[in-house]
Amino acid sequence: MSAPWRVAKLRVFMNIFEDLQWRGLVADCTDAAQLQARLAAGPITLYCGFDPSADSLHAGNLVPLIALRRFQLCGHRPIAVAGGATGSIGDPSGKSAERQLLTKDALAANIANVKPQLARLLEFDAAKTPANNPARLVDNADWTAGVGHLDFLRDIGKHFSVNQMVAKESVRARMEDRETGISYTEFSYMLLQAFDYYVLCRDLGCELQIGGSDQWGNITAGIDLIRKKLGRHAFALTLPLLTNADGTKFGKTEAGAVWLDPRRTSVYRFYQFWIRTDDRDVVRYLKFFTFLGHHDVDALEREHTGNPGARAAHTALAKAVTDLVHGEDAAREAQRASEILFGGGLEGISEATFAEIVGEVPSKSLDAARFDGAGVPLIELLQHAGLCTSKGQARKDIEGGGIYVNNVRQPDAHATVTRSSLNFGKHVLLRKGKRNYAAVTAV
Repeated sequence: MSAPWRVAKLRVFMNIFEDLQWRGLVADCTDAAQLQARLAAGPITLYCGFDPSADSLHAGNLVPLIALRRFQLCGHRPIAVAGGATGSIGDPSGKSAERQLLTKDALAANIANVKPQLARLLEFDAAKTPANNPARLVDNADWTAGVGHLDFLRDIGKHFSVNQMVAKESVRARMEDRETGISYTEFSYMLLQAFDYYVLCRDLGCELQIGGSDQWGNITAGIDLIRKKLGRHAFALTLPLLTNADGTKFGKTEAGAVWLDPRRTSVYRFYQFWIRTDDRDVVRYLKFFTFLGHHDVDALEREHTGNPGARAAHTALAKAVTDLVHGEDAAREAQRASEILFGGGLEGISEATFAEIVGEVPSKSLDAARFDGAGVPLIELLQHAGLCTSKGQARKDIEGGGIYVNNVRQPDAHATVTRSSLNFGKHVLLRKGKRNYAAVTAV
């Protein structure tokens, strides 16, 4: 488990809500004053659900899951609910069309793949938690499997009016779209999520559900059901849905979603996603996605304002999130790879990570035999790679001190590049000036 667990001291219970407010993580709350009083009274059991619609979590899942971890670090008891049942239906919240329905086998496989990712975000071992408050991972398919359709309609459905359900934003938005509308299947999703909250409250004493602000209607439906069937009070706390400062959807790149599974988004590309955060967003994301305290974030904000070119805030953000999701060693490797594209040395970089770097810059191939013997004239290689428009320009750039081979300045216009310069026997990295890179691969 990464740094926050090793160094965190148990915080006073009441501080968590204030911390969330400072971080800008409170969108809505059913009764903020009463929730703060309840949090101050002692540890609370809370939950957040995720629908296993893919075999990996993505960057957008991090806000609520990291919030669960914040609560756990403060001594509270988090539950992560895998939607083996609700995931087979699909949540209409924030969707303009119905999701593709997944089979039970696909859902089970997705949940199995996500479990190790959750284990990096939450601590499931009681011995490793400061307050003996291990997280739980449960699947709502376990408590819905034995409930018949008629029993569900009679025991749960009777507590909801259609008028009440239609008034929910997630349902109303879909009903207003005459082309797509909403199916009865997705219309029923709210009842299933309300049932989850009711079961967790009844069986595990869960008093708080957190989720994105688009979940408000679903969460409050659960609160109503708990009040009607159990006569208990429960809370809802929603977190803001993120958009980037330029209005684009958070967690998306040109290549698609940013996944937590390194097989889908490499650690290097994951790190790059955070290091490339818009200057306008970086301080906000430090608050959302890291465990840095007020003093550290304020210091980074001052440094960012005074010298944005140093990118200290971006580096702190990328390192902290990559460390959290992939571990310190992987984060360190990704940071080294990123530094290479800012002129850092290539020593100690792995072949897999170097291949990621090659994929980030313009690349050309060349017959491997050309690197034998005396090798390829550097002037010719620069023109072949597209860094220089002509051999004459290449000569001028070399003599002017602006050409680097594997990030080492090459001042000799008569130099050649041989097999000994090929990284992992395949690639040579060329640079012109500070930021213009190209790679040539021997084939």
